[in-house]
Amino acid sequence: MDVFSHYAPFIQNYIYDHNWQELRGIQNAAGRAIFETDSHVLISASTASGKTEAAFFPILTLLEEHPSSSVGCLYIAPLKALINDQYDRLTDLCAGTDITITKWHGDASQSAKRKLLKHPNGILQITPESLEALMMRKHMEIPNLFHDLRFIVIDEVHSFLRSDRGGQTFCLINRLAKLAGCDPRRIGLSATIGRPEIAAHFLAAGTKRKTIVPKGKGEKVRWRLSMQHFFKNGDEAAKDEPELGLKVLDEKTDEAPDGADHAMSYIFEHTKGKKCLIFTNSREECEAVCQKLRHYCELKHEPDRFMIHHGNLSTSYRESAEELMKDDSVAMTTCATATLELGIDIGQLERAFQIDAPFTVSSFLQRMGRTGRRGSPCEMWFVMQEDYPDSRAMLPEYVPWSLIQGIALVQVYLEERWVEPPRTGRLPYSLLYHQTMSTLASTGEQSPAMLASRILTLPYFHNISQDDFRVLLKHLIKEHHIEVTARGGLIIGIEGEKIINSYKFYAVFQENIEYHVHADTKELGTIVKPPPVGERVAIAGRVWTVDEIDHEHHHVYVHVVKGEIPAYFGDVPGDIDTKILKRMKQVLEEDLTYPYLMNNANKRLEQARFTCRNSEMLGKSLIHLGGKMYCLFPWLGTYAFLCLERFLKKRCAKRLHLRKLNPQRPYYMTFYMDATEDEFYEVLYEEANQDFDLLELLYDKEIPNFDKYDEYLPPELVRKGFAYGVLDWNQVKNYVMGPLYNEHHVIN
Repeated sequence: MDVFSHYAPFIQNYIYDHNWQELRGIQNAAGRAIFETDSHVLISASTASGKTEAAFFPILTLLEEHPSSSVGCLYIAPLKALINDQYDRLTDLCAGTDITITKWHGDASQSAKRKLLKHPNGILQITPESLEALMMRKHMEIPNLFHDLRFIVIDEVHSFLRSDRGGQTFCLINRLAKLAGCDPRRIGLSATIGRPEIAAHFLAAGTKRKTIVPKGKGEKVRWRLSMQHFFKNGDEAAKDEPELGLKVLDEKTDEAPDGADHAMSYIFEHTKGKKCLIFTNSREECEAVCQKLRHYCELKHEPDRFMIHHGNLSTSYRESAEELMKDDSVAMTTCATATLELGIDIGQLERAFQIDAPFTVSSFLQRMGRTGRRGSPCEMWFVMQEDYPDSRAMLPEYVPWSLIQGIALVQVYLEERWVEPPRTGRLPYSLLYHQTMSTLASTGEQSPAMLASRILTLPYFHNISQDDFRVLLKHLIKEHHIEVTARGGLIIGIEGEKIINSYKFYAVFQENIEYHVHADTKELGTIVKPPPVGERVAIAGRVWTVDEIDHEHHHVYVHVVKGEIPAYFGDVPGDIDTKILKRMKQVLEEDLTYPYLMNNANKRLEQARFTCRNSEMLGKSLIHLGGKMYCLFPWLGTYAFLCLERFLKKRCAKRLHLRKLNPQRPYYMTFYMDATEDEFYEVLYEEANQDFDLLELLYDKEIPNFDKYDEYLPPELVRKGFAYGVLDWNQVKNYVMGPLYNEHHVIN
């Protein structure tokens, strides 16, 4: 099939006008899948490979040939910034046609929304949270809006495959299709899909269609990658430790002020005169980095050339940064978090920096993919930092974990093209509460049987039993989140009204109590836990003094001052896969050199290998640190590591007289025990061989609120969801019965 000739004339003209010489491989393959079949389509291709056009060129062609009598295409994206970016691209593409583009989120035009409700047509762009609000508040409008819906495009679909937010998205899609009486095809877009067959199954869940994963002609990936390492406190505290193979390294640059942090001075110099991104793993670190780099500009009497972008900043700050990034004439650098990780077009970026290792291969690829647009190679510079261990430090503190993790992330992709697969097997009780309340709020009174049929038939809840749902309903009735009518039906109760009437209900991800920060007439963004009046607070890359706090309405009023202080925006979860931990061990075992390591990083790796090999920690999991203190290196991912901690405490501690267990997740744990190493291995093997209820791994009366709505669930469901849906016992059992057991027998 000649895909180009099948495109509508306005699409062909767009291609001519933009001087395209040919379609890319994924665009031809996706075009054939969409034009020639009735299946769902998962378009997985590298960043900047033309996935958006691969999906929308054929979709717009079909909508032009046979106009829809309602919204014809629903576009779901994880970020408002991504919607705004794609709105501009699609509006330009559809100029001169009758296909309208409408964006629907909190910052979008109300008049455009009203116009769409009156005359539904074209493409509707929306976030999962705004779709939830639309389903709840405009329930009666859904059939009119979507009765002839042909396509649902889910952008950055990988970001929806490992969390309840993805579960919410697919629940909404299934509810919408049933309510509107439509059967749209689903088109998923992503640059970082692990296990495409699982993602394809996830995409098609609840439908009778299969999912096609088109394969375009492979385009060679071109990277410019470097990784450098610095000690944070090398000047003040570091001393050579030859017996550990540890030598202080110094790669201070000339451009930064005297006494500058070596890692920051390295970034300061190599961003000068360039348009760059600096990625951090938390908003706190993002603020700290931006403050420090701006301070260096002041000390060097240079114009400020650093901006900031993260989820707690006000819309005006974020969008101003986005506009400047798109301006190729402005050589500014932006400090950012995951808000700029996804597919927003931010112009011709020359270089991305990553401070310390990200948690996932997916994040690494997405962040590097922000560069390398318009024909140039992707370019990322890792900057690894490490606190220099003091004189009382023990073995595991001499391992540069972030450096080793960064190497492992890169290597598993280079060697195997491995990316984290969708997360399966959870018991999503928090989302069950959310969708139950959302459904009741939108539909009104339902009989228990009818409500159960609406909720439990949603594919995402296939692991939830009718007994579990019955337990939930009884608890919600008791707590007045749900009430029983005189007819025996169920409606939202008094306490439930308080929950669903908050705008925060639409989101299923955890939120902190946030205060809006104001300076004069500008809103800077939001913070958590504001300090007292007169103290300082960090936001928007600067430091401010608090003038007034309105605790009732959650507002803070400030004025700018000079200085550097930490920011706080809440906890940052890190989900690292076991695959990465095992590759980290291999990094320490092998003699392979990695061409992207710079001088400091290369020497630090040599030191780490020397230390680890001489300690025997690569040949055995349990290392004796002296006296009755031991260190365990299990090389397990986050949730398996967490499960192993609890297994040791709850099942093994009494027999081993184990105490003071101190985990450094997910790398190692230290503890004291009154037992021999042989006894340790034998006890773990015997206990792992026992059949026991995983609820025994929880503490007495513990209710581990892990997800946003866990606090409203019956305690028995929270405990069950944590034990069977969060703790990864299968990996722990396989580890104890396999590698750990074999290791013990080899040693003996």
